[in-house]
Amino acid sequence: MRVSLPDVPGSLGAVASAMGAVGADILAVEIVQKRDGQAIDDFVVDVPPGKLPDALISACQGLDGVDVEWISRYPEGGGLQSDLETLERMTNDPEHAAETLVSSAPAVFRSQWAVLVALSADGAGTATYSTPMAPDLSSEDLQRLAPFDSTHRLSLDGEWIPGYDDSVVVVAPLGGDRAIVIGRLGGPSYLDSEVARLGHLARLTS
Repeated sequence: MRVSLPDVPGSLGAVASAMGAVGADILAVEIVQKRDGQAIDDFVVDVPPGKLPDALISACQGLDGVDVEWISRYPEGGGLQSDLETLERMTNDPEHAAETLVSSAPAVFRSQWAVLVALSADGAGTATYSTPMAPDLSSEDLQRLAPFDSTHRLSLDGEWIPGYDDSVVVVAPLGGDRAIVIGRLGGPSYLDSEVARLGHLARLTS
């Protein structure tokens, strides 16, 4: 779950105590961003059987200045360490570095899917490799995500593709006429720090 909280001493401890009060076990914490006196942290938590996520949200949002921005099921083990592990795998198999980044992106960037896009001379895109939950993207679908030569994020309101309403995505060029697209269903929007991290890893595939 992603939580916005005051960037002052004691805030993180107060959030952790609130989670513990409803029986949640914190498995990992990642400071995603700090700006204007606010911190945005990602928590990976284990909720006891029979305990609804609503109780966890209510416990956190009952604290002054704390807001739960997003909560979703997430595979255990993600975090900043995942960036380094992905980079190591890319380095060990440079020929398939792009595919490695695509397959790792859902865990590394708290996303549901990722797609590798091949670009033709006229700028049209073709999906060549994707993770299991990725939509089946036609050339017309991909055109809506252009341009592919710069790292940027998009919010796709409404029914972009059936079953993928209100998606948010980030596009990053990989070099060699390829790009990566990662996506979340229903948000939250990718933060500046996440966009920068994807752009950095994307540049290292070439």
